[in-house]
Amino acid sequence: MPKQKAGKVVLAYSGGLDTSVIVPWLKNNYDCEVICVCANIGQGDDLSGVEKKAIASGASKCVVQDLREEFIRDYIYPTIQAGAVYERKYLLGTSFARPLIAKAQVMVAEAEGADAVAHGCTGKGNDQVRFELTYQALNPKLKVIAPWREWTIRSRQDALDYAAEYNVPVTATLKSIYSRDWNIFHLSHEGGILENPWSEPEAAMYQLTVAPEQAPDEPEYVEIEFEKGAPRKINGNAMGPIELLTTLNQLGAKHGVGRIDLVENRLVGMKSHGVYETPGGTILVEAHDALEQICLDRETLHYKQQIALRYAEIVYNGQWFTPLKEALDAFVRETQTNVSGIARLKLYKGNVILVGRQSPYSLYREDYATFGQEDVYNQKDAEGFIRLFGLPLKVRALLDVERHGKSAYASPDYSKFKRD
Repeated sequence: MPKQKAGKVVLAYSGGLDTSVIVPWLKNNYDCEVICVCANIGQGDDLSGVEKKAIASGASKCVVQDLREEFIRDYIYPTIQAGAVYERKYLLGTSFARPLIAKAQVMVAEAEGADAVAHGCTGKGNDQVRFELTYQALNPKLKVIAPWREWTIRSRQDALDYAAEYNVPVTATLKSIYSRDWNIFHLSHEGGILENPWSEPEAAMYQLTVAPEQAPDEPEYVEIEFEKGAPRKINGNAMGPIELLTTLNQLGAKHGVGRIDLVENRLVGMKSHGVYETPGGTILVEAHDALEQICLDRETLHYKQQIALRYAEIVYNGQWFTPLKEALDAFVRETQTNVSGIARLKLYKGNVILVGRQSPYSLYREDYATFGQEDVYNQKDAEGFIRLFGLPLKVRALLDVERHGKSAYASPDYSKFKRD
């Protein structure tokens, strides 16, 4: 590839082999200065030496940012409040992390006067879309460089050879057969034996949760208190977002909660088989749903379920910074005004079992629901309601009788059938 030009490039940097190799590759192919951005979103890596490693790889600077609280408060919580679940199972752990990282890149690029941004996503997956849609939304003037769509490196050995040629400090450890993405919300697994969707995942693949069969034989109860749709306390103890989600992750992992196996439809057009571990998130989703059961009226809850499907698609597709999502967020925030209270759950052998919920804003009233009370609900009123509710059915049946002599759903005359 002929050498191109870029003044300063801000790279989304993890410290792994691929992004470490990208640093000299950018300098060699774009004749540019490289500034790395490493986002701490709870991926479990030791980031203490990442700045030194980036500079040793050829970067002029490495900005390490702790984005965990922003990630939970502004990305995880709103998605849970929306009820967004992609294709009935995926809680979107990787999907909403990418716009946050890309946003951090753009902010650093603007502060440093950079003219380009780069990422280490492959040309086959969804992440390239999530990064680049965010770049376009926040600063469309930035040039986007995606090395995986340009370079000739195609294997781990190719990358190691390139690193050795340009003195990039990487450790040639045995690569896992799985491709993983880890943050404070979840851990995903792809590749390896998962490429055959008939194959049961091996026990050694899981990194966070114990197998349900190996989980404690005694259930554990947990109470989560919400305020306007956001979790604030566990078992009566107030916690900040990081402590709260970390605590729930530990509880869920201990009891084998949050394992999901899904063949999903990628945005780029192919299906992929992934396994997700989302222990704390699974507990939060169940608890939040429990409070909405009693705090939201029927029409709002049912409409919210419809927009949840669209919200999940928007997040999965990387359309975080879009007018439609902003409009849906405004709707969701309004629905959360009275979603305050406590959900009580039982964790047992991979299950999150709802056992109680209470709220000062509950619309459920035992005295209203009791059949013996007539002051709120008069059973005689049901007759007129049913007549009106069924009026379209009645009109159709009357017309059928008028035209054909019987209703479309009239019972057949079995007397005319011959017996063998």
